[in-house]
Amino acid sequence: MRSFKPRHLRWRSSPRHLSSTTSTQLQITPITSLLIANRGEISLRIHRTAERLGIKTTTLYTDPDATSQHVSCSPHSIGLGAANGYLDGERIVRLAKLHGIQALHPGYGFLSENSAFAKRCEEEGIVFVGPPAQAMADMGDKARSKEIMTKAGVPCVPGYHGSDQGETELLEHAKQIQFPVLLKSVKGGGGKGMRIVLEEGEFLQQLKSARAEAKASFGEGGEVMLVEKYIVRPRHVEVQVFADKYGNCVALGERDCSVQRRHQKILEESPAPDLDDVTRLDLWEKARTAALAVGYVGAGTVEFILDKDTGDFYFMEMNTRLQVEHPVSEMVTGTDLVEWQFRVAAGERLPLTQKEIMERIQERGAAIEARIYAENPEKGFIPDSGKLIRLKTPKTDEDVRIDAGFVQGDTVTEAYDGMIAKLIVRGRDRETAIRKMELALRDYEVVGLSTNIEFLKRLCRSPAFIEGDVETGFIEKWKSELFDPVAIQPEVYVQAALGVFASQPAEVEQPLGESFGFGASGSVRKLIFKSLDVLDQQEGEVVEVSVTQKGNNLFDTQVIRKGEEAQVFENLVSSPASASDDSSLITFFPHTRVETTVVQDPNNDNKITVFQHGLKTELSLVSPTWYEKALGLKEVTASVVAPMPCKILKNEVKEGDTVIRGAPLVVIESMKMETVIRSPQDGVIKRLAHKEGDKCKAGTVLVVFEEAIATE
Repeated sequence: MRSFKPRHLRWRSSPRHLSSTTSTQLQITPITSLLIANRGEISLRIHRTAERLGIKTTTLYTDPDATSQHVSCSPHSIGLGAANGYLDGERIVRLAKLHGIQALHPGYGFLSENSAFAKRCEEEGIVFVGPPAQAMADMGDKARSKEIMTKAGVPCVPGYHGSDQGETELLEHAKQIQFPVLLKSVKGGGGKGMRIVLEEGEFLQQLKSARAEAKASFGEGGEVMLVEKYIVRPRHVEVQVFADKYGNCVALGERDCSVQRRHQKILEESPAPDLDDVTRLDLWEKARTAALAVGYVGAGTVEFILDKDTGDFYFMEMNTRLQVEHPVSEMVTGTDLVEWQFRVAAGERLPLTQKEIMERIQERGAAIEARIYAENPEKGFIPDSGKLIRLKTPKTDEDVRIDAGFVQGDTVTEAYDGMIAKLIVRGRDRETAIRKMELALRDYEVVGLSTNIEFLKRLCRSPAFIEGDVETGFIEKWKSELFDPVAIQPEVYVQAALGVFASQPAEVEQPLGESFGFGASGSVRKLIFKSLDVLDQQEGEVVEVSVTQKGNNLFDTQVIRKGEEAQVFENLVSSPASASDDSSLITFFPHTRVETTVVQDPNNDNKITVFQHGLKTELSLVSPTWYEKALGLKEVTASVVAPMPCKILKNEVKEGDTVIRGAPLVVIESMKMETVIRSPQDGVIKRLAHKEGDKCKAGTVLVVFEEAIATE
């Protein structure tokens, strides 16, 4: 397929859908008061546009979100109590009526695609800033939506969408479709309850797992499954559509969302790379056809799966709401889609015609959005949570945008999705946008929990990604490249040691058994670091650093690595980089000036995070054996702990079992996602600390081995 050149885009038929007349004239009622029935960055995002338009906002919050940013952004905020309060539609409607609120914006997630909730708003005379309840119901049921699309002439993936839901019956349908197949819930979204089944022998196990996850995520009815043909090399391409109440519908370009993990998006970009103009315009036309077939109004996303081998595309589903990735479309069209939502909900016509949108897309280049998540890519992208001890973000301008719901000091809770922010950049072309994205990511500094930022940097440097060779299996296909360990430079260890010393008062006794801080001239200090930047089931490198203070801000250092000659750096001049930030320092190495941020986690004095040359390195200070014994840490080092707050779904082993490294030990659930905890070593199980159904905090011991894991 030839590369996309925006100037080639032309409509070959008249845009009949842009009719400016209608037999029914609607009254335009300006929206003046708004309830935002969501949380986090989308709540802040909606508030900003509403405030600009002079609309008074009220926000909602639950107990875990009581101190969140979205709570204080509006002049009025209402508490909902427990974490599931955002799902209490009846109560939210009552609150809107009680406080005389005219309109309600559901954001995305929670009740945003709940047709019953939309209908209740309509019944109570509350303007629902979203599509009609019936359109939402039609598109929300995946089986029903595919029937409608087939009748409308929109191509659909071959599959079974019927009422036969017995295990044997579904297996027979899968065999008729032919493996590999894809299982997903009729109420699905975000990859929840979705499983790829490669062969018949694993079908029943995957079906049970998919149903359990789907029911936990979507409630009753979530366990009803679709079985579809699995496209081996698929791309995920979606079209942003917008319709008004007069029968007008436009496409605001397409987004490629193929780079995913756990069937959830990581990067989104527009326009989609390596897509020919004929296919592009056909996608837009089919997306508008899909929206008009259900009488759609407002913002929506029609999602397609595109077969990379044949170039054919198929309707997958329609998200009847504003998407997380809508800023990408805003960047390439120069629009504010939340403002469009308000105007359409109030009865106005679409602000732009399809021709005007196309002209803007031709002029504005390309945009990419990266989702900044609290998760650990090196450990299978398991979610994380915790307090943001440090949060430094890139500078923003007209081409660099951050939509965030957290600031430094906030806590990312395990109760909800772990997205910290969205970083969106625009460039004159795709290559420029990618370079801008990597540069912006290099300016991020996050301490307190794991994030995917370093992974995103590697992704932006991937030759295959730069060339636009994307598909939903991209991460697995290029796994060795994306997770190739990077050697830590000796300067990183030197700066870590100098940063630790500079941050500690002189002569303060520390767990390492030595005094920290800058002492008298000629004094020598030693630190032993262990790298934490390793893949799952791997051990980090252990490095010794000695520092000799020769005078005020003058040092000699030595870095000792196993099997290598010591690396010596003499006469280093090192001092704080800023009087206002005691975590930053500048050191003059031979021929090199190095500026570094070194942060010690106040909740874990042994953890050191280093930001240097746009890279993040995590280290731990290795404690001597006597310190482990004194604090009774030997059992902990012979144990497997919970990597995050979670619920125990299943113990895969019994006490007395002999296991090998990598064997499954425990299946946990966090943020409604299942994660398998595997053995870090060969050994014998001494004790299972928890039974199925127990809830655990991060760091809680799950499994204890008979013998301690060898420590450095």
